[in-house]
Amino acid sequence: MPNPSPEPIPGLLSPRFQIPLFPPYVSSLLSFSLQFHFTHQFLSLTLRRTRAAKQPNAIAVKASSHSDFDVDLSLSPRVNAVKPSKTVAISDHATALVQAGVPVIRLAAGEPDFDTPAPIAEAGINAIREGYTRYTPNAGTMELRQAICHKLKEENGITYTPDQVVVSNGAKQSIAQAVLAVSSPGDEVIIPAPFWVSYPEMARLADATPVILPTLISDNFLLDPKLLESKITERSRLLILCSPSNPTGSVYPKELLEEIARIVAKHPRLLVLSDEIYEHIIYAPATHTSFASLPGMWDRTLTVNGFSKAFAMTGWRLGYIAGPKHFVAACGKIQSQFTSGASSIAQKAAVAALGLGHAGGEAVSTMVKAFRERRDFLVQSFREIDGIKISEPQGAFYLFLDLSFYYGREAEGFGKIVDSESLCQYLLEVGQVALVPGSAFGDDTCIRISYAESLTTLQAAVERIKKALVPLSSAALV
Repeated sequence: MPNPSPEPIPGLLSPRFQIPLFPPYVSSLLSFSLQFHFTHQFLSLTLRRTRAAKQPNAIAVKASSHSDFDVDLSLSPRVNAVKPSKTVAISDHATALVQAGVPVIRLAAGEPDFDTPAPIAEAGINAIREGYTRYTPNAGTMELRQAICHKLKEENGITYTPDQVVVSNGAKQSIAQAVLAVSSPGDEVIIPAPFWVSYPEMARLADATPVILPTLISDNFLLDPKLLESKITERSRLLILCSPSNPTGSVYPKELLEEIARIVAKHPRLLVLSDEIYEHIIYAPATHTSFASLPGMWDRTLTVNGFSKAFAMTGWRLGYIAGPKHFVAACGKIQSQFTSGASSIAQKAAVAALGLGHAGGEAVSTMVKAFRERRDFLVQSFREIDGIKISEPQGAFYLFLDLSFYYGREAEGFGKIVDSESLCQYLLEVGQVALVPGSAFGDDTCIRISYAESLTTLQAAVERIKKALVPLSSAALV
């Protein structure tokens, strides 16, 4: 059983969020507002001119035909440091091609092709019919948080109370808020590569530094504990682990996690964010272990999960974080000022999802069975192609293939294949299959294939990829 959450300790949270949840009213607000009204245009013009003088690269244009003032279009340096998501960009581009009539097969998005199971959908529909359409508590309904606590205890062996859980608009929001809550400027966030595209950018948004630790396909893309130990410094604040992994499908064995935990335990300031969104999509004999269940790790682990992947609820937008109250309350504070609580309708549906049985019951096991069949087909198919290296995924619904054999080859009518991005562009143009370059995930030797599509679609995609790779196989290196 975990110890009760301790009183807040100075320095454990980002200074940015050590502020009262409800700031006091300013007694002179009305007076200030009136002054602001009369001086706003003068101050705005002065500020724009000052910025223009200090920022020679700032872009200024006319605001509109109704204004005589220029507008400074410069953005926050924090935003400028963030890269856009390549998975989203490629998915959007592929969708646009399909809408334009190009028969592109889209294997870029991490979204199950199944419908949300009927009992879950019915719970959402009933919530609307019964008028359950108002705001919920910021952290989530008590009903859902209690159900999450029950699930975590029964399935994951970790004990929480409802005030140690915050429900958010997707696991992505849960992760972002956690990184913001615990990271201070100059802190380091340790991220094994290949990684989910958003981890490093979330660190940058928190003014922290992402420290990328490469892994090898020969090690099934699993983190080497010795490498981890060599990279921890006094600035190391957060280690992010994702098992089963996006983009590799790798699953961390319990023994390896225990070894990592022993290293983490030596560094009191180091926390662990355990992203477990794919926990139910796992293929025997692989098994899932929650990092917080390991000896001594409950107090320093933030466990993130959600409903999008296993329950085919991507559009419902619902995830959650569980951890020591001190940290989780900080996440809730951020959420209260960003989005407030998640959808009341989605939360009712989530309660139904957790009521389907252990690990999602038959509804989820049916989907996992289909994912495994697709995985087996793809692994067998690509093993037949010379030059491709494969690490067989043990979970999730991604295949991360090493296609660097084709780099440096000239494609007639296209040009030279130099990296994962140019190879994916070639496969999109020539094979009409949308994939994601490994560079988006921190490993430029690979590309990611999502097999969250029907077996028939995957069979057609494999044929197109094989056909597109044939001329590359015989092309000379240049």
